[in-house]
Amino acid sequence: MKAYLTALGFILATSNVIANEAPATGTIISANNVNQFSHVLDEPIQALIKQGALSVTVGPQFDIPQNSVFAQQTDKHRGTTQINPDNKQLKTYHGGTPFTEPPDSNDENAGLKIAWNMRYAYGGDTSIVDPFIWDYKSMVDGKIERSISFVGKTLRYKYRTTIQPTPDLPKNPAGIFNGIYLYAKEPFDLKNTQLLVHRLEDDSAREKTWLYLSVQRRVRRLPAGQTTDAFLGSDIMIEDFLGYNGRINDMTWRYLGTKELLTPFYKHNETYPRQGNDEYQFGDFEGQGKCFPSVPWQVRTTYMVEAKPTSDSHPLSKRIYYIDAQTFIPIAGRYYDRNDKIWRIAIGAFSHPDFHLAQNKDSGVATPTLISMVDVQANHCTTLRMKTVINSPQVKRKDFTVQSLRSKGK
Repeated sequence: MKAYLTALGFILATSNVIANEAPATGTIISANNVNQFSHVLDEPIQALIKQGALSVTVGPQFDIPQNSVFAQQTDKHRGTTQINPDNKQLKTYHGGTPFTEPPDSNDENAGLKIAWNMRYAYGGDTSIVDPFIWDYKSMVDGKIERSISFVGKTLRYKYRTTIQPTPDLPKNPAGIFNGIYLYAKEPFDLKNTQLLVHRLEDDSAREKTWLYLSVQRRVRRLPAGQTTDAFLGSDIMIEDFLGYNGRINDMTWRYLGTKELLTPFYKHNETYPRQGNDEYQFGDFEGQGKCFPSVPWQVRTTYMVEAKPTSDSHPLSKRIYYIDAQTFIPIAGRYYDRNDKIWRIAIGAFSHPDFHLAQNKDSGVATPTLISMVDVQANHCTTLRMKTVINSPQVKRKDFTVQSLRSKGK
């Protein structure tokens, strides 16, 4: 009860701060007035607005309701999860959000706890993104250099809430926590190219990643180092998937503080109403090179966390994540090169699930719709447009096998 009251007090306190600091709904923040709102903008975003690269429209605030079963798991196991001091892995985790206390700057594991909360944040037992459109763009003129249409799928093997069987899939001797699958539909030269990732629950074990390249017509296992290469020539690496797709203990996590920041959470159907008989209207991008999600932003409580690679061979010196305090979704991030200069900026736009596809209503999952990865050094970006269905029955376990890669590639 004490932990619950502490968390409730934190939420009420931050809600009052947001009410006091949030710009009025409908405010357009541009180079002309950005200094007035610097307290609710991340520094790189401020810099881009000052340069005229983008403007931000302030939308109404709202909460994202949690999945009811996931919320029950959080309450049931509140305060029971611990960090093993020897290997920094979780002990006695049984479901829900592992750590519910507000982060404490005096806790040396505060950043690590947020990272684990991010890893176990609920995104559905399954999801399917079809189509999943990646556009490679020059920020100089906005020209689309290449466009790839994927089908993307995720499957949670453990700690499931909604689709039977729950809570775990049977016959999982490898201890897979979740799977990621990508299948390229277009263009012709990449058709049938596929990626499969098995993220294991044991964080000391290396994730398993396979790639089927249509030009080679064979499946190959990717070594760990190749998950930090540019994926198919984009501005995104495999390690960037879902915000962070690497091992938690491959990074040193440091809590930098809590801030109220403008972030692109919005109601999709109100921003992009359906046209005619269309079930779904895709969102768009705006600003320089059309590289930034064209949606309203709202002030939300975010945790700032620094993640530094433990390996000197990693192409990044660090990432700084902005993680939504309510959902533990990494909304945005700064990526620094080995010279400690900003290399890339990631921005994700998320819709309230009840104002998206009808299938997502009451899912309790903030639904991803638009993602930008902006290379500020090369003046280039990769943008992702997504039609996402949470807890889709179309996602089958057989899709997440190496045998399936081979059969679909023929």
